[in-house]
This record gives sequence, C-alpha cells and structure tokens, in this order.
Amino acid sequence: MARRTSAGAGGRAGSPLTPYLFLAPYLVLFVTFVAIPAVLGLWISLHNWDYMLDNRPFVGLQNYAALFDETSVYYPDFWNGMKNTLIFTVASVPFLVVLPLLLALLLHQRFPGRTFFRAMFFAPYVLGVAVIGLMWRYLLDSNFGMVNDILGTEIAWTTSQPWAWVSLVFVTVWWTLGFNAIIYLAGLGDIPTEQYEAAALDGAGWWGKFVNVTLPGLRPVLVFIMVTTILASANMFGQSYLITQGGPTNSTETAIMEILDLGLSRYQMGAAAAESYLLALFLGVVSIVNFWLMRDKDAAAQNKLLKQQRKGTGTRRPDDVPATPASLEVSR
Repeated sequence: MARRTSAGAGGRAGSPLTPYLFLAPYLVLFVTFVAIPAVLGLWISLHNWDYMLDNRPFVGLQNYAALFDETSVYYPDFWNGMKNTLIFTVASVPFLVVLPLLLALLLHQRFPGRTFFRAMFFAPYVLGVAVIGLMWRYLLDSNFGMVNDILGTEIAWTTSQPWAWVSLVFVTVWWTLGFNAIIYLAGLGDIPTEQYEAAALDGAGWWGKFVNVTLPGLRPVLVFIMVTTILASANMFGQSYLITQGGPTNSTETAIMEILDLGLSRYQMGAAAAESYLLALFLGVVSIVNFWLMRDKDAAAQNKLLKQQRKGTGTRRPDDVPATPASLEVSR
C-alpha cells in the first residue's frame, strides 16, 4: 500500500508498456500500409519485376540508370511527366498559398453570416476527386458544357493548350481553396490581439500590422501550407486523369500518371517503382529547401551564436545551469 501511494504521489503508476499499447493501433497501420510497402517497393525497384515473366531477376540500379539514359524507352515518358508535374506545381501553388490567405483575412473579420460563408468555401473540399473531375469534365466540355454557354465562348478547355492547364489549375484551386483558408483561420485565431493593439499604438496601419504581426504569427502555418500544397500539387493525378485524360498529346500527363501506366498497364513494376522513388527524392529535397527558406532566420542566427559561444568557452548555456538563490538575485 505504501509503495502504491508513493508511486501515485511522486512518480508514474502502471506498467511501462501502457504508452506502447496506446500507440499500437497506429503502429500496426503504419507498419502494414507504409513501412512494409515502402521497403517492398524499394526491393521491386532493384529487380526486373515484370508480371509477364516467371522469374524476376535482380538488376541492381539498372532501373534508376535507365531514367537518365536518353536511349532508354522509359526516359522520354518519365521526364515528360516530371515536366508536366513541374508546370502544374508552379502554376497552382502560388494561387493556393496567396488566395486562401486573402480569403482567411476576410473571413476572420466579424460580419453577419460569417460562419455560413466559411462553410460554403470549405464545402467543395469534402467532395472526392472523382466527383470533382467528372463534374468539371462535363461543365468544361467544348460541345455542351455550361462554362462556354455562360461565358459566350467556344474554347476547347480540355483538348487544347494552354486552356487545359488553365482548367486544371482553376478546378484544383476552386476545390482546395477552402481547406487552406481554414488552416489560415486557425493560425489567425492564435495571434494575440495585444500584438495588434501594440502595433496600432506605434502608429502601424493595416499594412504594417499585416507585415509585422500577421505574417510572423503565421510563419508555422505558412510552412505547413507551403509544404503540403507543393506535395499535393506534385502528386496531382485525379484531375488530369478525369478531366483531360493526360491530353492533348500527353501535355498534361503527370509523373504519377506515367508511373501508373508503366506499372499497371505495361506491367513494368520495377521501372515504375524506380520512377516513384526518384519522384519522392525530388519532393524530399524540395521540402527541405522550403523549410530552410521559411525558417525563422533571427532565431536560427541566435541559436548559432549561442552554439559558437558554448563551443568557444566550453561552458554550458545559462539555461542549463541550475538556478540558485545567488543567481536569481543577480538576474533580478
């Protein structure tokens, strides 16, 4: 009884396995659907994994080398998909970062019906990509689509360039605008109002408050939205597959579409796995660069200075020194 009381008062009671039991459901799903497929995919990329062959010989890095060989049959299709992926990412990400921020700033104000408008802008995001793709495929049809009827035009939105890219970017922005706006709204709600009041006392206008209070307060949110939006745009598949079918003449066929076609239609799973890992490598590098560019440079410089001081003096940081009455009196 005494041992149980002391454990409850001064330490943790229960088995040390309890945290792992709570983590077990997630770990089981992660290992089953992420870790094992990732390792298996890497193993497949090192083999000539053709469903039409009885054996699947080990080829090492040959599948990866073929992606950089201009004479390879995989080279033109893969890099065409990478180019199209880059075009869509560069064209859509600025809209998906800036427009939701402007929308969030408007929806953050107090006005009648604010909750209704928040729900309306978020509503398209709850629809699946199949619904969005099929709906806009018919709306943008050049023969009987409502878009041309409303605008009074005869544009081939899905079968000619640059209108195919315009259509894909517009549909994607319309579909996902509300999600990023909601994330921005959550970040705006965490910025203390006292900071805006202090900026107003210093004579800052709306632009000064935006630059000196809103943007610094939204830095973590901006990093999150930038990274997730770039990754989502680089993995775009459903919109192009359903609206333009990769056309015209494969000009909107993204890297994911090429990987799917190579692996599941041409049965070259080894080469398709290699393409997917090369795409993942590019996205990882882009994410790291994005984190580096969006970091808090002042805080990073201060931490670097503290590390240099510790390394030069061989002493610990003041935070690491136990507090004593004398040190408290000096700091006071």
